[in-house]
Amino acid sequence: MKEKKIAVASHSTKVIPIQWDATFFFERAVRSMDRYHYDKALKYFRRAAEYEPDNPVNHCNMAGILSEMGNYEESNRILSSIVNELDPEMTECHFYMANNFANMENYEAAEDSLVKYLEEDPEGQFLDEAEEMMELLHFELERPMKLAYIKAREGFFEHDRARSMLEEGKFVEAVRLLESIVEKNGEFLAARNNLALAYYYMGIFDKAMVTIHQVLDIEPGNLHALCNLAIFHQHEGDQEQLKPLVELLCKTVPFHQEHVFKLATTMGILGEHGEAYRHFIRLLKDNALKSDPCLYHYAAVAACNMGRYEEAKKLWHQVSKLDSESHVPGYYLEQLSLMEKGLNAAPTSYHYHLPFEEQFKLWEKSTEALPDHMKRDPLVRSSFFWALRHGDRHTKLQVIQALGMIADNEVKDALRDFIVEPQEDDYLKRIAIFVLRSIGVHESLKAVLEGKETVIEHSRMPSRLPIWEDKWQSVLEAALQRMNKHYDLVQQHDLLTLWIEFLSRIYPNVPKLGKVEGWAAALEYLTAKMHRREISYHEVSQRYGTSIATVSKCAKRIDEICGIKEKMRMTFPGLAEHRD
Repeated sequence: MKEKKIAVASHSTKVIPIQWDATFFFERAVRSMDRYHYDKALKYFRRAAEYEPDNPVNHCNMAGILSEMGNYEESNRILSSIVNELDPEMTECHFYMANNFANMENYEAAEDSLVKYLEEDPEGQFLDEAEEMMELLHFELERPMKLAYIKAREGFFEHDRARSMLEEGKFVEAVRLLESIVEKNGEFLAARNNLALAYYYMGIFDKAMVTIHQVLDIEPGNLHALCNLAIFHQHEGDQEQLKPLVELLCKTVPFHQEHVFKLATTMGILGEHGEAYRHFIRLLKDNALKSDPCLYHYAAVAACNMGRYEEAKKLWHQVSKLDSESHVPGYYLEQLSLMEKGLNAAPTSYHYHLPFEEQFKLWEKSTEALPDHMKRDPLVRSSFFWALRHGDRHTKLQVIQALGMIADNEVKDALRDFIVEPQEDDYLKRIAIFVLRSIGVHESLKAVLEGKETVIEHSRMPSRLPIWEDKWQSVLEAALQRMNKHYDLVQQHDLLTLWIEFLSRIYPNVPKLGKVEGWAAALEYLTAKMHRREISYHEVSQRYGTSIATVSKCAKRIDEICGIKEKMRMTFPGLAEHRD
């Protein structure tokens, strides 16, 4: 019998010890997740967190598993502790919390967390998902989200706001915002382009030119900047710089719709109407743009300037159908009939609004104030700000009155800037100060009057009087209150000036102002006469509740001191004296 041989291992067995650490449990957790064993994965992630309690990733993983299991409240408790205690820079936790709140149908809390994520997260890892959630929350909350800006798109969100401001004609606000964007992000060329345009709309041409050259230094082929530069050169009358630029733009055939539109409007402004027409017609072939009345108007202006009057007529009739409430197509169709007879020149402006002079005619026909559409129209506002800087004296006077009717913060800023300009006319500046006071600006105002810097104190009008008595103010207020809807701002200002002149000349021997209404009525009577308005002592005495004799006596006293009748005779030599 053969002896059985027993095999004996010739080497000793090696025992590899298991390293119980966070990495071990993390790997086990991941394997469990891959097999959808969430209970096990949660257990392993908890152990990983126990081994490394200060590592926020372990806690975040644990919160993620809890969310997958539907335990949203516990998940959010952990996520909140991460950003509040462990790592405030782990901003993605806010996005995870927003998801959890949305799953719990707590949409207000979801919005708060999502806003926090978008405003604090610099990387934008979940930006696309966040935008989808924004749409959901917009739908559920039935309102837009309370979002100030998106940090991962720093400047982009603010830039959209600035563009909206430009479209609304809020140029000063847009400039402030665009300047801050450019300061933070010098490579943001769209913001620089719009900043240059904002300066241009406000009539600040030197800054506009500097800004546009900054864009072209960074990107020489930037189409928006090249178009803007061409317009700026045309404004300056620099044909040497303009000619090669126009030649370059004529050879350019952009693909993107936005670029086609920019080039088309630019070529129109530059007088290259054939090129402008070609690009506008390209745009009108796009079904998405066939309902835009502005585009048909631009094409009509181009056709008109090319002598294609029938084509222009069809296009303006289309504008009329698309925008039946606008005065624009009717005005241009009337002008077109005159052009066909050789009695009028083709329109020079491509803007979709009436020429500046026509805007004022509409305003003057309005029974009360500046029509609402003129207040809102950014192109109208732009023309007002432009004319305030570059118009003649009469136009500036009209503009200051119009701005008084708009009376928003943008207007207040523009008029504050106007009254400190040394080269502006003192009378216009005094009208501007009067407008500022009349639209609620009562704080001290800095101004340059008679070549000197001065500060006009709270609620005061500029005068050389050392004091200002309450009774003097009462006379003024009584007159302005009754004149408010019957006299324009210039006439009201002239009444104020007359009253200050009378008091200044007679001071300190100012008569006792027994009855305020008598002096107020006299001021209105004399102001109306200065502006050649029909008025009688009987009319004003009835409106002010005083006697004809009192009004006559006060008016004669003011005339004695200020020489109103003499001034009128010098101003209107052939004018016969009015009698009551």
